[in-house]
Amino acid sequence: MRYKPYIAQDIGELLDKLGAMMLCAPLFEDITGYFPQMNLASEFLGLNESLLALRKKLGEERYEKLKVLSDEMRALFEADPENKTGETRAGRKIIREMEDIVKSPPSHEHRSRGTASPA
Repeated sequence: MRYKPYIAQDIGELLDKLGAMMLCAPLFEDITGYFPQMNLASEFLGLNESLLALRKKLGEERYEKLKVLSDEMRALFEADPENKTGETRAGRKIIREMEDIVKSPPSHEHRSRGTASPA
């Protein structure tokens, strides 16, 4: 069976993907043996395609932040494949930061929230 990276279709699935990445870091290998093609490159392809698929829902500002963080996180995991130098820990911290950004409302909602009258 050929491995196809998972591409999230909604915000909840994106959060699930980030959670799964937390568990699989830094090598992103399938420990079950079912998907030997699963690796760091395939998982970041899936993450970046997920961000692209959800770009409109995320809003441009959050999308851009998440894409930059994805690139930084990948570099950290690549630099620490044996989880010995601290970059993996820093990469996992970025996952948490990405989760916080995904959970936050787009910035235009922040502005309208303060001006709306209470219901």
